[in-house]
Amino acid sequence: MKNFKINKTTFTKNSKVYFIADIAANHDGKLERAKKLIYQAAEAGANAAKFQNFKAETIVSDFGYKNLDKKKLSHQSKWKKSVFQVYKEAALPLAWTDTLKKTCEKAGIDYFTAPYDLEMIDYLNKFVCAWKVGSGDVTWHENVLKMAKTKKPIIIATGASNFFEVKKLLNAVLKINKKVVLMQCNTNYTADSKNLHYINLNVLKKFKESFPSLFLGLSDHTFGHETVLGAVALGAKFVEKHFTDDNSREGPDHKFSMNPKTWKEMIVASRNLENSMGDGIKKIEKNEKESVIVQRRSIRASRNLKKGTIIKKKDLVFLRPCPKNSLDPYMLNQIIGKRTKKNITFHEVLNLKNIG
Repeated sequence: MKNFKINKTTFTKNSKVYFIADIAANHDGKLERAKKLIYQAAEAGANAAKFQNFKAETIVSDFGYKNLDKKKLSHQSKWKKSVFQVYKEAALPLAWTDTLKKTCEKAGIDYFTAPYDLEMIDYLNKFVCAWKVGSGDVTWHENVLKMAKTKKPIIIATGASNFFEVKKLLNAVLKINKKVVLMQCNTNYTADSKNLHYINLNVLKKFKESFPSLFLGLSDHTFGHETVLGAVALGAKFVEKHFTDDNSREGPDHKFSMNPKTWKEMIVASRNLENSMGDGIKKIEKNEKESVIVQRRSIRASRNLKKGTIIKKKDLVFLRPCPKNSLDPYMLNQIIGKRTKKNITFHEVLNLKNIG
């Protein structure tokens, strides 16, 4: 992995997981609410608060959705308003950007955004320390490459795309920017428990094999944090989950978002998992030193043996403990046929000092 920085955090292969709270549309059109969520996310353990910048007019076609088969609308079929109207009300005003950035600084976390508008990138570049590419724009190379050309880290989600599409985008991006995070993602916002069957975390193995120089991550919309733990175990260093303070609120993202309580639980579980991963070298660990003695068997005398006795297998027994300088049972053949150098008592350890 190529080391790089997001704001003041340097990322290496040994870095702890970086958690991104996607506030997205959960601000519900209120700046003060957006600020409140930033502080709550920071308190819950997030490393960054991420937003989404778009205008309804430049991300969706009102005509297109109104003429789309209702069966194709997925989670949007349950919206009480038109898709265009929901996006219009969820849009984040550019005028908030400076305040959101300063609020993140006060909260002690990073600020960045996913711009779904080509014309917004130049303005937002003055504020962000990294970019997020939403899954829906994997095929819009012009927008992604404009972000990449700023040379800032770029985090790419890959929901609802195939490997060919991912590779095609990365081939273009990596020519101009090597600071890329590649995220597995399943783009389904229905909050259905069956979505766990489709998150396909093992794709991270394919990503690691195909793009060994990239940092990997997970952008997730499922309940709970089982998927996060799985991704971390597979090497993900970045995790993005939606964040709200109340899952019962009305809005497109609240239902499947994490809240302060579940976010904290995710952080604690993930940090515990990180601590348990280790360095991959099989060895007797520091906290097992005594276990080696009390749990292992050593070669001991099955009866009192006089000095000069030629040792036979029937003279031996294999019992715990196994103190220092004792012999392991697999060393049996090094003992049979040798003589005792001294009197050995019942169940006394045999070693190379008292036989020979």
